[in-house]
Amino acid sequence: MVLRREPTARQMRLAVELRRLRDAAGLSAREAAELIGAGRVQISHIESGLTGVSEQRLRRFASHYACTDDEFINALVALATDRTRGWWEEYRGLLPNSFLDLAELEHHCTYRWDVDFLHVPGLLQTEGYARALFSRRVPELHEDELELRVRHRMQRRAIIERAEAVLYEALVHEAALRIKVGGRAASLTQLARILELSEADHVTVRVIPFELDDFADITAAMVYAGGPVPKLDTVVRDGPHGALFIDSEAQLDVFRTLFRRVEAVSLDPKRSRDLIHRLTKEL
Repeated sequence: MVLRREPTARQMRLAVELRRLRDAAGLSAREAAELIGAGRVQISHIESGLTGVSEQRLRRFASHYACTDDEFINALVALATDRTRGWWEEYRGLLPNSFLDLAELEHHCTYRWDVDFLHVPGLLQTEGYARALFSRRVPELHEDELELRVRHRMQRRAIIERAEAVLYEALVHEAALRIKVGGRAASLTQLARILELSEADHVTVRVIPFELDDFADITAAMVYAGGPVPKLDTVVRDGPHGALFIDSEAQLDVFRTLFRRVEAVSLDPKRSRDLIHRLTKEL
């Protein structure tokens, strides 16, 4: 069997969850291999995302690992058997893999939350705003790559624009709305876009106002993507070497709590729209 050179984040998530199930059962890789009549190396390849796993074998794993959570097992089967080749594949080899992994994660998510303090979240960005952001990157991007990144970001917006759009909530700090990215005209267009989207039933935009006191301890920017079951939720954060995908249950609980804390101190949707309207008049 040909091994994958670079497993996607989605393939790695399945591998990680299978390894977690085995660890929870207290079995070694050799013991797991013996139970299903496979070699230890094959188990290693599966748990490293280098090879896939069939539905039949996955269900045998779950049985031997004494996992009785049928909803979770079915979600893992869906991960294992999915053969979707989405629009993001056209960028493979042209953009960093994390761009493709994020787009694939969003495509399959059941809901999306964003928290941002310095920039408008990607799903709300206009083309002009995105281009201005990417043009300021250091080191400077070649024109072709800049345009690829802008086009990729615009295509990501499909999850909140398509017929079966996901529920989306964005918590955006007032600072991000006041910073003039791309100049006054681009900022006005961007604010108008946010107002337009915030009127949709499936989109909620809340502004974190400057006036809050003692807010520094909960300033955790994040992308939170809901999975088919809570155990398969994912948080994405920017790290020093690119996007960091977070999936441990303990960390997910922390970020759920942080999101709810930020949400609780943010303005409600109507007051948020009023503030954005006021900002457009001040520009």
